Amino acid sequence: MRRQVIFPTIQQHPYFIFPESVGWYYDMPEHTVYRPDGATSFSLHFLIEGKGYVEINNEVFTLHRGDAFLYFPQQPQTYYSSQDEPWSVHWVHFYGHKLKDLLVEQGFHRNLWTLKQWKGLLQGYEELLQEAEQNSILQRTRLSALTYSILVEFMSHATPLAANRGTDPVDHITNLLPAMQTSSSEPFELEHWAQKAGVTPHYFCKLFRKATGMTPMDFITLCRIQNAKQLLIENSSLQVQEIARQVGYPSVSYFNQRFMQFERVTPGQYRRKFHGH
Repeated sequence: MRRQVIFPTIQQHPYFIFPESVGWYYDMPEHTVYRPDGATSFSLHFLIEGKGYVEINNEVFTLHRGDAFLYFPQQPQTYYSSQDEPWSVHWVHFYGHKLKDLLVEQGFHRNLWTLKQWKGLLQGYEELLQEAEQNSILQRTRLSALTYSILVEFMSHATPLAANRGTDPVDHITNLLPAMQTSSSEPFELEHWAQKAGVTPHYFCKLFRKATGMTPMDFITLCRIQNAKQLLIENSSLQVQEIARQVGYPSVSYFNQRFMQFERVTPGQYRRKFHGH
């Protein structure tokens, strides 16, 4: 579900700060944002429920209730909701000529923050969203004042998110590898495993490659070939067609093709090499 209002950009205005858009996303596990070139405005997101992830310099950080993230204009942005615990996140995009100087001077050059007291911040988001929904851009001075109150509440109570709150990308994957290996003979469903890791399929693949050096499907194929080799050696009476089916390949020709790619011999040749005939 979502509530959001987007305003036209005002090129020249007398305000210190003005909103570009404001919104609230909740119960949207598919919520994913990827802006490699950043955006032209500042943005401040605040989690009130659930869990989400922010990527910074190839490191994935897990955010929970009470955490926030702040982006400056032109900063690359990658953030997304957890699949199993979708976040409820309030956000506002805003701009102003002197905002960067203020934020940097006050030490708010970081991206990740947490707040122990956030009742006032949540109230500010809700008031701004209600004003935007009811009056759009008609009450500009009030829009500016409400956006400023959000920024002040954030700056008054935010502290840097501890470095150890970062989640090593390997941890997203290594815990799933045994289960993936055990079920490798079943049809591979990327969405299923991404959901278990709590990330989107796109980022699951990205994290998987970083953690293992291969794609998820490459790993599944390795597991299937290993299982096939075990069956070829241990059960000489089992036909190749049946082995192909047991390890996850309904098509014996495709199984032979994949086996050849990895072992440089056919399944039959591999079996004869170990049984001497």
